[in-house]
Amino acid sequence: MDLLTGNIRTLYFKFLSAAFGSALISCIYGMVDMAMVGQYQGPDGAAALAVVAPVWNIIYSLGLLTGIGGSVLFSARRGGGHGQGEDNQYFTASVVGSGILAVLTLLPLAQAYLAPVRCVFPVFLLGQLVTSFLRNDARPGLATAAVLTGGIFNVFGDWFFVFVLDLGVFGAGLATATGAVISLAVMCSHFFSRKCTLHLVPVQKLFKKLGEIAVTGFSSFFVDVAMGILTVLFNRQIMKYLDSDALAVYATVINISTFVQCCAYSVGQAAQPILSTNYGANNAARIRQALRLALGTSMVFAAFWTGLSELLPQLYIHIFMRPSAEILAIAPAIIRRYSVSFVLLPVNIFSTYYFQSILRPKDSFIVSIARGLLVSGLLIFALPALFAPEAIWWAMPLTELVTSVYAAYAMRKSLTGLCAN
Repeated sequence: MDLLTGNIRTLYFKFLSAAFGSALISCIYGMVDMAMVGQYQGPDGAAALAVVAPVWNIIYSLGLLTGIGGSVLFSARRGGGHGQGEDNQYFTASVVGSGILAVLTLLPLAQAYLAPVRCVFPVFLLGQLVTSFLRNDARPGLATAAVLTGGIFNVFGDWFFVFVLDLGVFGAGLATATGAVISLAVMCSHFFSRKCTLHLVPVQKLFKKLGEIAVTGFSSFFVDVAMGILTVLFNRQIMKYLDSDALAVYATVINISTFVQCCAYSVGQAAQPILSTNYGANNAARIRQALRLALGTSMVFAAFWTGLSELLPQLYIHIFMRPSAEILAIAPAIIRRYSVSFVLLPVNIFSTYYFQSILRPKDSFIVSIARGLLVSGLLIFALPALFAPEAIWWAMPLTELVTSVYAAYAMRKSLTGLCAN
């Protein structure tokens, strides 16, 4: 694939199909873990995996921190100048109950799940790194195949280890760890093929390059870390102003939000190689064309998820739990309010990929920190305190709105600069 002269639409949708499949499968089989354990162990099992979720955020975030920066330098060389890449895979962070008794009950289950997983922590980091390089080395299909292979094994492995071998929570962790190893093995086959254009070279100014990689990848790293922080903040405020039923509905909303974010990540991953390579070649026209395709796709995803959430909110509840009458009564209003954020969420997340791809890490960081912690955290505390407790559900819609204003301004300014060059 020639990223400098090939048809932009063809290139973009080829990358999109690979990135979307990879992101979606990761989201789905992550939730299968929770569903299988929940069926086997009951509510405590599902809650135990929710306790583990922040650990996954850190693992994947560290992978993004190195994967993004590294693929950026690779794209820069291919583009003939500057370039930048980003790769992200988001693993859902759900909510957990509070209280010492709950922690004491869930901790052994969480430890059992992590027992096999902790043995292969480096595999998860390397998987994120290798995936980003495969996409930039014209092998997005292999990256998708690797994730599919590991994901399918994880889904069936969950069933086999948890139920057939009666390993319970430990079996779910074993399936996840084994699936990750399989995925990495499939991806590494690229380095032994004739299609591989990557090779090791002596590194000049190592620490300077490590600094550039860290700066480039920090925004995506922060997005996932901040998601765990926001979950904790929401948990505390919901339990302070509302009750456990509202917390249960929030857990469902977060699971759906994960799918929306996966869609946004796939758009960014599809556009990144095209944007960064053509930025390195100073080809503004192709950048604008790729940008239009990415923004259009983001809007389609936004319309789909917002529409589904507003029209069928109780569908989500029945998928993720056996709801009580009390939950069915409060769920539609909560889901509909929170889901207004889906209108702008895909575009805001894509904007971080765009800014990184054209070497504007400052703008990417501002968008990330605004929606990931600063604006969102402030609103989570302020809205229920200043207004009604139910106002907390408007925190994320307002956050996305404020963030989009800056993202639109910065994007317009960047395009003006590109045309001037």
